[in-house]
Amino acid sequence: MKYYITAFLMLFTTAILAQNLEGTVINSSNQPLEYVGVFNKVTGKYSRTDATGSFTLPKTSAEDSIYFSSLGYKTKLLIISPDNLNKKLVTEMEESSISLEQIVLVSEVNALSQLVGVDTQIDPVKSSQEILRKVPGLIIGQHAGGGKAEQIFLRGFDVDHGTDVAISVDGMPVNMVSHAHGQGYADLHFVIPETIENLDFGKGPYYSDKGNFNTAGYIDLQLKKTLNKNQISLEAGQFNSKRLVGMFNLLESDNNNAYIASELSLSDGPFDSPQNFNRINIMGRYNYNLRGNQELTVTASHFQSKWDASGQVPQRAIDRGLIGRFGAIDDTEGGKTSRSNLLFNHKKKIDENSMVKSKAFISQYNFELYSNFTFFLEDPVNGDQIRQKENRVIVGAESVFERKNIDLGSDIEFKYASGIGFRYDDVDDVELSSTLNRETTLDQISLGDVDEVNTYAFLNTQFKMGKWTLNPALRLDHFKFDYLNKLSNTYDNQSESKFAFSPKLNTIYSVNRSWQLFLKSGIGFHSNDARVVVANNGKSILPAAYGVDLGTIIKPIDKLALNASLWSLFLEQEFVYVGDAGIVEPSGKTNRLGLELGARYQAWDWLYLYSDINYTYARSTEQPNGQDFIPLAPDLTSSGGIVVNGLGNYSGGLTYRFVDDRPANEDNSIVAEGYFVTDLNINYNRKNWSFGVIVENLLNTEWNETQFATESRLFNESNAFEEIHFTPGIPFYIRGKVSVTF
Repeated sequence: MKYYITAFLMLFTTAILAQNLEGTVINSSNQPLEYVGVFNKVTGKYSRTDATGSFTLPKTSAEDSIYFSSLGYKTKLLIISPDNLNKKLVTEMEESSISLEQIVLVSEVNALSQLVGVDTQIDPVKSSQEILRKVPGLIIGQHAGGGKAEQIFLRGFDVDHGTDVAISVDGMPVNMVSHAHGQGYADLHFVIPETIENLDFGKGPYYSDKGNFNTAGYIDLQLKKTLNKNQISLEAGQFNSKRLVGMFNLLESDNNNAYIASELSLSDGPFDSPQNFNRINIMGRYNYNLRGNQELTVTASHFQSKWDASGQVPQRAIDRGLIGRFGAIDDTEGGKTSRSNLLFNHKKKIDENSMVKSKAFISQYNFELYSNFTFFLEDPVNGDQIRQKENRVIVGAESVFERKNIDLGSDIEFKYASGIGFRYDDVDDVELSSTLNRETTLDQISLGDVDEVNTYAFLNTQFKMGKWTLNPALRLDHFKFDYLNKLSNTYDNQSESKFAFSPKLNTIYSVNRSWQLFLKSGIGFHSNDARVVVANNGKSILPAAYGVDLGTIIKPIDKLALNASLWSLFLEQEFVYVGDAGIVEPSGKTNRLGLELGARYQAWDWLYLYSDINYTYARSTEQPNGQDFIPLAPDLTSSGGIVVNGLGNYSGGLTYRFVDDRPANEDNSIVAEGYFVTDLNINYNRKNWSFGVIVENLLNTEWNETQFATESRLFNESNAFEEIHFTPGIPFYIRGKVSVTF
C-alpha cells in the first residue's frame, strides 16, 4: 500500500510541476536566434524560436532533458531545474561547423528543406545559376547568353521559366505574371549569391501561404540580416570571365545594423560570337529592433544586365559543317533587363504566443529580348527574329497573424496563422514584334497594357496530439485581369475575373526525434496569361493542380539522413501561352507519378556526402497511347556530391548532375539527349584570406544544356525540318578566386 501511495504522490507532484517552459535563445554576440529547435526528450514536445529568439515549450517538468539544436551551432542539452520553470530561461548557443547532427525531425511539414539547408551551408552557391540547383530534383538550363532567366525542370515539369514553381526572395515574388516572354517568368539574377542565408523550399501544392505557380513546388530565398565580416572577392577565368563582389558593414549596434553588397559579372562565354555579357547588382539592407519587441528590415536593390546570344542551333547545321557546336545561325540575338526593388519586412511580438508579420514591396522592372528560333521559316528574306519587351511596376503587401501554444485539452496543442495580402502588376507596352538584326522593326504582332490584381487570404492551422500532427489549411485567391489592345483601330479593353479555392491537409507522424512519416495532400493552381484569359473569354483562368505525397525522413544514426517519397500530381491544364510565337497553344490535362530518394551522410566532421535520385512518369491524359508524352518532361534525374569542409585549411567539393534522355515531342520520335556533368571546387584558407579554384564540367563532357524539338528552315533550304535545336553546355571552364574578410 505504501508503494502505491508513493507512486501516486510522485505522479501528482509531476503533474503539478509540469508547466510551460519559456525562454530566449541567443548567440555569443547576444543576438536572438530564429528557428532553433527546442525538444523535450521526456515528453516528445517540440517548439521553435521565433524572430525574437523566444520559445514556449508546453508541459515541461523538473528533471526533463531539453535539447536545443540549430544549424551552425553545437546541440545543447539542458536538464531542467525547478528554478528554470519559475523564470524566463536564457540559453546561449555556441557556434560550430555545420553538421547533420544538428537536425531534429519532429513535426515539421518541411523537414526536407532543413536537411538540404545542410547542403547549402556546407557547400555555398558560387554563382546565380547554382541557387536553384540546391533543390533536390531541380535542374536548370540557360539558353540566351547568361542574362535571360534559366529554364527550370522539376517533378517531371518543363517549367519553362517559372510556370509551375513559385519563387520569392524574403517573401517578395520573383515570378512575373503575363510576362512578355511567358507566364511565370522568374529571373533570380538580381540576387547576389553571397547574401543568401537559407534556401526554403517545398515540393507540391501543400502550403497555404504560397499561391500562384505553386504546383510543382515553391522556393523562397532568405537573405542575411547581418554580416559577420566585410568581404571582397575577385574571380577570373576562361572566356574573358571576371566577377567582383564586395560586402561591407555600414552600421553595427545593439539595436540596428546595416550592410551593402555589390556584384559585377563579365563574360564572353565559350561561343564563337562573344556574348559581351555584363551584369551589375547592388543591394543595401537595414535591420532595426524597435521598442515593444518589434523588428523592421528594409532591403533596397538594383540589378541591370545586357548580353548578346548565339541562341539555339539545329543539329543539321553542325552535321553539315555549316557551323561548329558553339556557332550561331543568328548571332544578333540577346537583350537587356533591369529590376529595382524596395522591400519592407516587419515583425511585432504581441506576447509570448502571438506575433504579427507584415511585408510590403515595390519593384520597377524592364525587359527587352531578341530571339530567333525558326530562322527563315516564316520570312525567307529577313528571317524570323522577334523582339519581346515590357515595362512593369509590381506593388504588394501581406500581413499574417500567428498564434501558438493554444491548449485545447486532452493533450491537444493548437496553433494557427491567418493572413491577407495583395499583388498588383501594372505592365505597359507588352510587345511582340518581328525585327531584323536587332535594329529594324518589321511588324508589330501584338502590343498592349496588362493590369492584373491578385488578392488573397489564407488560414493555416496545426493540431498536435502526441506523436501526430495534423495541418489542415485553406487559401482563397481572387484575380482580376485587364488587357488593353493597342493595335486595335478602336478602343479595345477586355476584363475577366475569377476565384480560386485551395484546401490543403498534411499529416505527420513523428516516431521519435529522428524519424518522421508524412502524408501531404492539397490543391494549387497556376494562373493563365491575361492575354490568353481575355482571348478565351475567361476559360481556364486558374487551372488547378491536385497533389498527394506519401513519404518518410529518417536518421537511423545522427550522421545519416535518408528520405523517400511517392507522389502524384494531376494538372487541369499543362500549357497556357507560347510567348515566343504570340499564340495560344492547345492545352490539356496531365498526370504525373513520381518516386524520390535521397541520402546525406556526415562521414567525418570534415567530410559530407549527399545524393538525390528522382523518377517521374509524366503523361497527357487526353491523348492516345504513344502520343501522350509531355515534351521535355524529365523522367530520371540525379544530383549529389562529396564535400570537404574544415580539413585543416582546405575545403571544396566534387559534385555531379545527371539527366536521362527524355522525349522532345508528343510521340517520342525526337529525343532530347541526357547528360552527366561534374564540377569541382578547391579552397585554401589562411587567416582572413581564401584562395580557390572553380572548375565547371571537369571532364569536358559534350552536353546540351537546353534542347527543343523545333521546326525551322535555314537560309539555303527549300523545305523546313523539325529536329533538336540546342544550346551547347559549357565545356571545361576554370576560374580562380581570391577573397579577403576583415
